[in-house]
Amino acid sequence: MSDTAPAKAAPAHQAPSGGHGHSASKSALAVGAIGVVFGDIGTSPLYAFRETFVGPHPLALDTPHVLGVISLIFWSMTLVVSIQYVSILMRADNKGQGGSLALVALISRSITKTKYGWVAILLGVFATSLFYGDSMITPAISVLSAVEGLTVVDQGLEQYVIPIALALLVFLFVLQKRGTAKVGALFAPVMIVYFTVIAGMGSWQIINTPEILWALNPYYAINFFVIDGWLAFLALGSVVLAVTGSEALYSDMGHFGRGPMRLSWFGFVMPCLLLNYFGQGAMIIGLPAEQAAEAIQSPFFFLASEEYRLPLVFLATIATFIASQAVISGAFSITHQAIQMGYIPRLKTLHTSETEGGQIYIPFINWALMVAVIILVLTFQNSSNLASAYGIAVTGAVTIDTLLMAVLFVGVWKWKWWYALPVVLLFLIVDGAYFAANLTKVPEGGWFPLMVGFIAFLLLTTWARGRKLMRERMSEHALPMEIFAKSAKNSALRVPGTAIFMASASSGVPSALLHNIKHNKVLHERVVILTVDIQDVPYVDPEKRCEFTDMGDGFYRAVLHLGLWKRPTCP
Repeated sequence: MSDTAPAKAAPAHQAPSGGHGHSASKSALAVGAIGVVFGDIGTSPLYAFRETFVGPHPLALDTPHVLGVISLIFWSMTLVVSIQYVSILMRADNKGQGGSLALVALISRSITKTKYGWVAILLGVFATSLFYGDSMITPAISVLSAVEGLTVVDQGLEQYVIPIALALLVFLFVLQKRGTAKVGALFAPVMIVYFTVIAGMGSWQIINTPEILWALNPYYAINFFVIDGWLAFLALGSVVLAVTGSEALYSDMGHFGRGPMRLSWFGFVMPCLLLNYFGQGAMIIGLPAEQAAEAIQSPFFFLASEEYRLPLVFLATIATFIASQAVISGAFSITHQAIQMGYIPRLKTLHTSETEGGQIYIPFINWALMVAVIILVLTFQNSSNLASAYGIAVTGAVTIDTLLMAVLFVGVWKWKWWYALPVVLLFLIVDGAYFAANLTKVPEGGWFPLMVGFIAFLLLTTWARGRKLMRERMSEHALPMEIFAKSAKNSALRVPGTAIFMASASSGVPSALLHNIKHNKVLHERVVILTVDIQDVPYVDPEKRCEFTDMGDGFYRAVLHLGLWKRPTCP
């Protein structure tokens, strides 16, 4: 049972039962999701298109390359985000909760007892571990890339970029204890303005240079590989920055629900992003060569005329400040699931909403991420350097999710293999190509998220294995409760009152009870052995939550069945 407490005590009549527990309207949750969930992928236009042309492997600034990159961005966003995550994987929710661990919990009920079931579980744990690396890099690169817009306005402001970025990041982590509901209500209007502005800027450029719309044809993405080959493959390592945040969308599903998030994505966020990316490409195509070479250094800010660039810097800075919320909320979600599933030691967890069970705050994770982000900013110094470290954790997690998706299709949804195989192969080719391209970044900084992922994986699996071995060893020497009750009823003084002893297993005598007999020589007239059973679903129906057995002689056994998101209470 984790150390869990509500920020405000929830009224008893509001206890969720069985379902996810969202009580707000779909439209209200969709608006809140724009403020919390979509900031990560929503601020990628600040650096994704730029890094493809001026990153470690620069491309020529001509029409075929611009059309090829924009086409890749469009089809990547369509296949990876819209189809794989929003349309398919969001159906694979563990009673409302998403993320790699939720996916593992969902499929483990069908395949755990099979010969290779443990492989799927380890893959899910490793994907979760990689997410921690992503949740450290995303705030750093997002905020830095926006604050660096000050240098577009005035080169003399460069010395203030890092101090301003650090101040914003620290403030963001301090704000987390207010909860995602309040943060979403605060941030949503700003993000709606941000998405509307970037869509408007892009639309104006598309109107001026409509030939950029040819990039909707996948021919131009294929032609990019035909004319450039290896260089086009390396460019995938930067193109993928446009879809970073897809794993965070899945992990954050428990905060707002599948329906509201789909409504936000298809109805607002995706159209705004595509208009901006196509607008950046249209601007580069429409400019003379010298101006295009200057604009590609920061194409997002060059979309605005000179007098509006400073306000755009402020808006983008606030948006990237908000963008970091997506991965931070996701880190809280997967950490809470890992605690309840036995992969992480118990950490203090605060429920920040009286009605939404998935909205939580974990202080230890919050401050650990803050320290890591500060170190990253001070070490890498600018967003271009961080871009080399970014992407490998996301593409690794996405590739693993694709493998787990294959198990889901066959083992849980019972698809025929000839139906599942083409779908899985399509996503494996796309996701695997992005992951392979990002492996070339390992020497330039990609080692960092991999290092974080391997350390987190080692800690998670070691804790889970040690916990399992300890319980097995304790159960070997456990005394059956029936025998203990009969022998103890006459061998110890019975005193008035009720004593409750916690037990990790639903059989045997807890060691605390044995020590009580040994040292105090007394037993209370009523002795309750309480076991808390955390199941791999978010909520357990109230009528199935408590089991109570009278074992005779004043001994009782109580088993409390709780879901991943339920506070430890018994009706």
